[in-house]
Amino acid sequence: MNVKELTKAEEQVMQILWQLKEAIVKDIIEKMPAPKPAYNTVSTVVRVLEGKGFIDHKAYGNSHVYFPLVSEAEYKRFTVNKVMTNYFDNSYKSLVSFIADEKKLSIKELDELSALIEKLKSEKK
Repeated sequence: MNVKELTKAEEQVMQILWQLKEAIVKDIIEKMPAPKPAYNTVSTVVRVLEGKGFIDHKAYGNSHVYFPLVSEAEYKRFTVNKVMTNYFDNSYKSLVSFIADEKKLSIKELDELSALIEKLKSEKK
């Protein structure tokens, strides 16, 4: 599937659907922080997501139960690839260096990152 970039509102709805697995519009609104958006606003976002191919629905009478078609992992992959291409010239070293500097990682966090790298290296052998 060709994943597209989502708006902030669309991402918020997708985050909730990934968490709930399936939901009606009312369920989505209940999971949103205050101030809660209007029912029609969320319903419109849901229809846009359906049009983009991110979600689908099952109809039960007049009710529609929505569920994701694009997994959270797929969207994360798309987002990271976009960031890598647009901001870090496809360099993981640049990305990790930026995160380490920007987030002021502690020695412990850097050690944990190092241990993860070593683990991944040993799994590749």
